[in-house]
Amino acid sequence: MRSSNPVFSRRGFSRDNGYAGFNAQQPQAGGPAVGTNPYAQGAGTPYATNPYAPAGTQQGAPAPVRTDVMTMDDVVTRTGMTLGTVVLGAVLAWALLPVTPTSYGIAIGSALVAFVLAIVQSFKRTPSPALILTYAAFEGIFLGVISEMFNSRWSGAPFQAVVGTMAVTGAMLFVYKQRWIRVTARYARIGMTIALAFIGVMAVNLLLVLFGVAEDGGLRSFGTLGAIVSILAILIGCFFLTLNFKEIEDGIAYGAPRQESWLAAFGLTVTLVWIYLEMLRLVAIFSGDD
Repeated sequence: MRSSNPVFSRRGFSRDNGYAGFNAQQPQAGGPAVGTNPYAQGAGTPYATNPYAPAGTQQGAPAPVRTDVMTMDDVVTRTGMTLGTVVLGAVLAWALLPVTPTSYGIAIGSALVAFVLAIVQSFKRTPSPALILTYAAFEGIFLGVISEMFNSRWSGAPFQAVVGTMAVTGAMLFVYKQRWIRVTARYARIGMTIALAFIGVMAVNLLLVLFGVAEDGGLRSFGTLGAIVSILAILIGCFFLTLNFKEIEDGIAYGAPRQESWLAAFGLTVTLVWIYLEMLRLVAIFSGDD
């Protein structure tokens, strides 16, 4: 099973991968499990189970102590850099691009470029900081233009959406840390099935709108039905947040390479952008046509 979130499509939450603890032995009180963990460094761990073992090392030999492992500081730093790039791009777009049909075209173009860059990163074997930051810059331009357009009609909507996104993220982090939600294989399969079904329905709805079959945006209208769809989308974003948290937790526990912190930052950014956009729509719907 693979996730629609670019970060999880390459590793972490697939059925054939021991990473993230879904098919691997869970960490014990004394530390991470050895043998089924692809990052395991304990004595006697076969290098065959560790894709990051030095080339040419004999199987069965103890692994050297590694210092280039992912830490929470790494994740926080990379996430700050990625989200900071998004915010910078959004601020510049808001300040320099007035609300016109041209700026709307720029927003759509930036969104397409960001989407392509996200797909490219998804299929790369290793994270590319330059690629991730470039994605963040184009995503920021898109968000800046869209936010300005919403603000011109629903004053204060972007600020309320930011506050809502922060509140949802903080609440999900608290719920995850309290272990009220346990990210298991069954949980991930059910959540991904719902998320992929939602994305499929939204794609069909978009086609119906483009061909004039569905009016006023169809399921994405600015009415009661649109509000229900946006709330469902936010809940799906919350699901993706738990996968992000799980990936970060397991990456640190199992000693993932430091460069993996870029993937963690990338995944969080993608999820937060998803939630923000849905929050923006929801605030607009509840604000009415003021």
